[in-house]
Amino acid sequence: MYDLDSLLLKAKNAKPVLARMGTDEKNSTLLNVAEKLVRSKDEIIKANKIDLANAEEAGMSKALLDRLKLTDERIAGIADGVREVAALPDPIGEVLSMWKRPNGLTIGQKRVPMGVIGIIYESRPNVTVDSFALTFKAGNACILRGGSDCINSNIAIVKVIKEALSESGVTLDAISLVEDTDREIVNQLMKANGFVDVLIPRGGAGLIQNVINNATVPVIETGTGNCHIYVDKTADINMAVRIIRNAKLQRLGVCNACESLVIHKDIAEDAIPIIASDLASDEVEIRGDEQAQALSQVVVPATEEDYGTEYLAKIISAKVVNDIDEAIAHINKYSTGHSEAIITNDYNSAQKFLEEVDSAAVYVNASTRFTDGFMFGFGAEIGISTQKLHARGPMGLKALTTTKYIIYGNGQVRD
Repeated sequence: MYDLDSLLLKAKNAKPVLARMGTDEKNSTLLNVAEKLVRSKDEIIKANKIDLANAEEAGMSKALLDRLKLTDERIAGIADGVREVAALPDPIGEVLSMWKRPNGLTIGQKRVPMGVIGIIYESRPNVTVDSFALTFKAGNACILRGGSDCINSNIAIVKVIKEALSESGVTLDAISLVEDTDREIVNQLMKANGFVDVLIPRGGAGLIQNVINNATVPVIETGTGNCHIYVDKTADINMAVRIIRNAKLQRLGVCNACESLVIHKDIAEDAIPIIASDLASDEVEIRGDEQAQALSQVVVPATEEDYGTEYLAKIISAKVVNDIDEAIAHINKYSTGHSEAIITNDYNSAQKFLEEVDSAAVYVNASTRFTDGFMFGFGAEIGISTQKLHARGPMGLKALTTTKYIIYGNGQVRD
């Protein structure tokens, strides 16, 4: 029987130690972790190859295999992300505001760590490093439970991180990996009240909904990405083709990839054949409504389910609409609240889209692939929050903190 209770207790006991750490100590530790990851890349890649072989044998899709795969270049990029986190301002200790009351009390609001952050995720070993770097810089301990698909990679990565922590004289309990892949452990982690201060699920819709529906500890929802691109009637078609190609094909298995197209009827006759032909040249299947089908022979019929699906594959839905209001209504109905974009040359349409589309990130004339902590200047991210309480969009350091009030008095008592 896996001893999760011992791991939880160690993480809880590490909370005050990590909260007291100074910025210089945290930064030097992170830089040591980054160097250690690069020096240990052969060891990590060796473990990753075992995961890749097992996943391929199990029939994992090419897109998900790509998410799982680690290379020299990717490990170097992961290490660079850790260095970027080290270079970011430390949010801990920031006094957000301070004011004086008529009774002489001085009241301030100060940013502090959350404590112990649990992260449940699937086959993306880079999440292991990103999660540690961000939670550690924000003064938290992290408990990680990755998927069985990447267990060997995660064990190797956490071993390297702990070696770097030891070299830096930092508690090894700053990071804990649940090495038991039994799903019952996830259920225990979701109900670890008094030990886990917040739980963050990262992965597919099934994982996220399971955590949301069953956890008794607080949860920050990171959403799946049924991301839309709307081609407005004034769009530059060549720009639309470039952006759609990038958003759909640059990486298939990511949550900010475009899964749904919405196209204004006034431009559809010119745009759809060009867009469809470009996507079909890379073997993308376009599932569209009757109007889209009539304008291109490569478009096949779409079902109602297609409009709400995150494919993570070479499939995309397409819908022709009468105006921008219908486009916005369609997006708000089927979106997962992640990222949407409009391609337009009309300022008023752009502003209307920005105002009325209800998602965490809304773009004008740019790819949805930019919804990413690194791209937003956060160094890395703990996830993309699609909820509205506490955090929304790419979650960087500040999203992993909370606040407390600090009050200075000189003997005041309440009447």
